[in-house]
Amino acid sequence: MDQVASAVGTYWFKDKATKELSSVGSDINSLTNSIEGGTKWLVNKVKGKMQKPLAEFLKENDLPIGMFPRDATNYEYNEQTRKLVVHVPEVCEVGYKDSSVLRFHKTVSGVLEKGRLAEIEGMKTKMLIWIKVTNIASEGPSKLHITSGLKKTRSREAYEVSRDGVVVEKF
Repeated sequence: MDQVASAVGTYWFKDKATKELSSVGSDINSLTNSIEGGTKWLVNKVKGKMQKPLAEFLKENDLPIGMFPRDATNYEYNEQTRKLVVHVPEVCEVGYKDSSVLRFHKTVSGVLEKGRLAEIEGMKTKMLIWIKVTNIASEGPSKLHITSGLKKTRSREAYEVSRDGVVVEKF
């Protein structure tokens, strides 16, 4: 009788543990899949690699810390290809101190070099109409060149403060 009770208890415990572990695994999978770009962040965190805050990462690469909206904190960077992908929670616009406006898609990507982000996808600026930004280059501590059809030099100071984005309906 004791052997039967032990076998039933072992089976019940094993069944419950399997269901609980399966539930935890699916919860983690759904969490990482629901956060755009979150999977890579979670994997790096589990591996013990802490990602620097975006502002610190931009500063180390000689770019202004306010270049992206304040809530764009999640990014991916591939050191081999130098590709930077920044995730913005919602399509938005950011107005800067020099009266310029940038519009951001949910994903902004480009090739990062020291002081320069080239081949940009997912960013526009307002001239008379919205024009795609293709390149941003920093020149010393005071100038920032934004290329969108035309190369326009702006004061870097205007982009050194992180600002909130204003949500817009379409990119």
